[in-house]
Amino acid sequence: MKQLTLTLLLSVALLAGCSSPTTDAKKKEEQTGQTQVAENVAPKAEPQQADKERLPQPPPVQADAMSTRAAGAPMKTSGAIGRTVAREAMPASAPVPTWNRESYNANQENGFINAGRDPLSTFSIDVDTASYANVRRFVNGGNLPPVGAVRIEEMINYFSYDYPAPTGSELFALSAEVGPSPFHSGYQLARIGLKARDLVKEQLPPSNLVFLIDVSGSMQDANKLPLLKQALPLLVRQLGARDRVAMVVYAGGDSVVLPPTPGNRQQEILAAIDRLRAGGSTHASGGLRTAYQLARQGFMAKGNNRVILASDGDFNVGVTSRDELQRLIEQERQGGIYLTVLGFGMGNYHDDTMEILADKGNGNYAYIDTLLEAKKVMVKEMSGTLFALANDVKIQVEFNPARVGAYRLIGYENRALADEDFRDDSKDAGEIGVGHRVTALYELIPADHEAIPLLDPLKYQAVQPAPDRGAKEWMTVKLRYKPLREHSSRLMSLPVSEVATKQTTADFRFAAAVAGYGMLLTHSEHLGSFSWEQCLEMARSGRGFDVEGYRAEFYRLVEASQLLARQQGEPDGRPEPQPSPHPVLR
Repeated sequence: MKQLTLTLLLSVALLAGCSSPTTDAKKKEEQTGQTQVAENVAPKAEPQQADKERLPQPPPVQADAMSTRAAGAPMKTSGAIGRTVAREAMPASAPVPTWNRESYNANQENGFINAGRDPLSTFSIDVDTASYANVRRFVNGGNLPPVGAVRIEEMINYFSYDYPAPTGSELFALSAEVGPSPFHSGYQLARIGLKARDLVKEQLPPSNLVFLIDVSGSMQDANKLPLLKQALPLLVRQLGARDRVAMVVYAGGDSVVLPPTPGNRQQEILAAIDRLRAGGSTHASGGLRTAYQLARQGFMAKGNNRVILASDGDFNVGVTSRDELQRLIEQERQGGIYLTVLGFGMGNYHDDTMEILADKGNGNYAYIDTLLEAKKVMVKEMSGTLFALANDVKIQVEFNPARVGAYRLIGYENRALADEDFRDDSKDAGEIGVGHRVTALYELIPADHEAIPLLDPLKYQAVQPAPDRGAKEWMTVKLRYKPLREHSSRLMSLPVSEVATKQTTADFRFAAAVAGYGMLLTHSEHLGSFSWEQCLEMARSGRGFDVEGYRAEFYRLVEASQLLARQQGEPDGRPEPQPSPHPVLR
C-alpha cells in the first residue's frame, strides 16, 4: 500500500513539473518580447515630470574612462536599449576594450621650397580644433597619439592669441611677427595672424539649427551619447525666441524627434535630448539628407542656417565610403547651410570621416572629450563655432627671394591650394566665424644660407637676380575672402619687414612651442635640435596672460608626453642634421 501511495505521489509531482515550466516559459517569452522593442527615443515623461528642468548629470570620470579605453572600444551592437532601461543604468565607465579600429588620414609633411623658383605659398584657412583635444585624450589615457591624429595647424589654432582687431568697416585684421627659429640655428620663424571681427550677442543673426545625433549602438559608451546629452543643453541655454531648433536622430534608419521649435521653449528641447537612447547600426547618409531637408524647410534668408552633427564617425549602413560621403556633403552645402561636426568617443573613432564632412560641408570640426571641452566649444566660443563671418577664406604669401632663400609652411598639409586658385572665386576654401583667430607658421631659410635647396639650371628660362624692390621686406601676406551672401572676393595685404632681434612676444613663443610639440609627436624630419625640454621651456616662457588655464594645461600635456616617450625608448631630442651639399627639394 505504501508503495502504491508513493508511486501516485511521484506521478502527480511529475505532471506538475511538466506543466509549470511551460507556463513560466511562456510568460518569460512575453516579457522578453516586450523588453526587446528597439527604441532610440524613450517615451515621454508624465506631464508633471516633463515640466521640470532637466539639469545635466555629473560628467563621466574622464581619466578612468581614458585609462581603460586607450587600446580600443567594443564593437557596435545590433540591438537597442529597451524602454525599461533608465539613464541611471548607463555605465559610469566603459569596459576594457579588446581592439582598436580608429582611422586617420595620412599627411605628407611640408618640406622646404626654393623661394627663387617658387615664391608663392597658397592655402585655405583652417579654424578646426579637433586634433588638439583628440591628442589630449590619447595622452591623458596613457598613450602617445598616432601620427595621423596630429594636425599641427589645429593644435596651434586651439589657443587664443592677442592679435589686433579689425578697424573701420574691415572684417579682418592681418598681423605678422618674424624671429629666430627654435628648430634650426640661423633660420627664421614667421608667424602670421588673422583676427576676425567680434560681434556682441545682440548683433548675431537668428539661428536655424538642426541637431543630427548618432544614436547607433556604438554610441552607448559613457564618453559618447551620455556625454553628448550633458553637452547639448549648454548650447540650448544660449538660444532665444528668435532661434529655431530641430533634431534628427539616426541609427539603422533616421527620424525627426523634435520638429522646428523656438529656442525659448527650452524644456521641450531638453526633454527631447534627455529621451535619446543608443542602439542599432549607423545609417548616417540617410540622417544627413533628412537633416539638410529639415534645415531647408526652416531656412532663414538673413539668419544662421546650420546642421550640427554629433557622432563617432563609425558609419556602416547606406553611403559609407569617404568619396561618396564627400560628394553627398558637397551637394548639400550648395543651399547655404553650414555644418558643425562634433566628434565623440574612442576606440572606433573615425577622424578621417569627420574631417572630410567638416572640410567639404562649409563647416568646422571639434572633438569633445570632456564636459569642459563642450563648454569651451558651445558656450565660450559659440559665436565662432556657429556664426560664419566670411566664406572661401584664402591666404597667399609671396616671399622676397632677396631675403628668403627657402620656406616651409608648418602644418596645413591638407589645406594646400594651387597658386592660381587664390584669385579664382569658384574654388572652395575654408569658412571663418565671428571673432575667430587663425595662426600660420613658416620656417624660413635666409637667402645667404648654405642649406637652401638647390635646383638644376633652367633650359628655357634665364634665372634673373632678385630685384632690389622691397629689399627690406621678407614677404607680403595677402588675404582673400567673400563676405556672407556675396559672390566676389575682397583682397587685403600686409608687407612684412620687421624682425625681432631681442625678444619675441609670448604668443610667438607659445605658438612655436605648440608647433614643436606636434613635430615631436610626428617625428618630423625638420625637427632639427628641438627637444622636449626646449618645448617645455618655450611653453613656460610663452604662457603669458592665461586666464582660462589652457596654456598651463598644454605645459602639463607636454610633460606627460615626454614621460610616455621615454617609456617607449624615444630620445629627448635629436642632433641637428648637417646640411647636405645638394638638399632635396620637396
